[in-house]
Amino acid sequence: MGLPRYSGRIMVTRDIPNVTEFATKSSTGVARRESNANPLLRKFGFTKRVLDALPPPTNGQRKYYYDAGTRGLAIAVSPAGKKSFVLYRKIAGRPERTTIGPYPDVSIEQARNRAAELNAAIARGENPAESRRSLAAETTLGELFEKYLELYAKDHVKTWKSDVSLFNLHLAHWRLRKISSIRRVDITQLHTRIGLNSGKVQANRVVERLRAYFGKAQEWGWKGDNPALKIQAFPEQPRKRFLRPEEFQKFFVALRAEPNETLRDFFLLALFTGARRSNVSAMRWEDINFQAATWTIPVTKSGESVTITLSKPAMLVLQSRERKSEWVFPGVGRTGHLVEPHSAWKRIVRRADIENLRIHDLRRTLGSWQALQGTSLQIIGRSLGHQSLEATAIYAQLLLDPVRESVEKATAAMLAAAELPLLGGSK
Repeated sequence: MGLPRYSGRIMVTRDIPNVTEFATKSSTGVARRESNANPLLRKFGFTKRVLDALPPPTNGQRKYYYDAGTRGLAIAVSPAGKKSFVLYRKIAGRPERTTIGPYPDVSIEQARNRAAELNAAIARGENPAESRRSLAAETTLGELFEKYLELYAKDHVKTWKSDVSLFNLHLAHWRLRKISSIRRVDITQLHTRIGLNSGKVQANRVVERLRAYFGKAQEWGWKGDNPALKIQAFPEQPRKRFLRPEEFQKFFVALRAEPNETLRDFFLLALFTGARRSNVSAMRWEDINFQAATWTIPVTKSGESVTITLSKPAMLVLQSRERKSEWVFPGVGRTGHLVEPHSAWKRIVRRADIENLRIHDLRRTLGSWQALQGTSLQIIGRSLGHQSLEATAIYAQLLLDPVRESVEKATAAMLAAAELPLLGGSK
């Protein structure tokens, strides 16, 4: 479309020494060195200027850099740009990683001193990581959850951010409760209450996550029983809800009445791209190719990158937005981008008088309307970024042209149902 490309990430080359990043993970979740790297270039002396300039990784996984002056001392850089010191050592033949603290709250000198203390403990035959994993009966559920995230989920669970959302939504009232006080009857009652208020599928997911948290607690030395075991799950039926033709006009009228421009555009792009809510909220300007009318999602739920075609209505929404940050939908939280648009969504569906419609149903809506236009399942799967072993070989042979044609037809049909012309965003 002739618009200039924007890069929200500052590329620094002068201040960063030639290092090999420890990007890959072993089965234990700790960083391992790349076998084809030059050993002389794997470490560098930590300085404030160098650590400040380390860029966030773009592959969705934390990257590790090692200090040349202190054995095992490393700094981990998250995709969000957060940096923390860790100690990586093999203890009794097993790789172990112990978190020291966040940078720059913990200075380089403090991190080196703490690493020296931990190395001394290891020399005495102790295992600092094992001690840190041990849990007492006085541990609260909030403490267990934070430990679960740091010691396990962030390295092994690709959807750990969904765990955070689920915990904040359904388990925050138990955050200060001691894990030893949580009984099976408590979880059973919680399961029933969530099933009534938020749906049976959501209730089942909460119990599954609690079962995982308590399972890890047992691995880390907690002596109690897992209270989330043997709780009968609700039967689940695949959700088939999508916006029906008679609902589109009410939906768009309610959407245009939403006072928050960012949220209006967010829901439009969620509908026109069929992408997951988390991907749309974390959309970056640099990932959009205005000339090719495509959007590349660096890391999806499957762990792979995917390129999504952008229809004309989607492009009009993007062109109408101001570039105030690296994010298409900036937010005020720690991530820097929009995270939880549920309040606005409730306002919109209430205003539209539409029942039982969720944000994720917008993704299903695009696929359903593609199917109504006679699009093949392979093309629908490609446009939504679905990944499967069976479909991968077929997807690899598909160009974006038939995908674009299908998405254009579906979005045009949706707008026709709403009796609207091509949208120019929220302006």
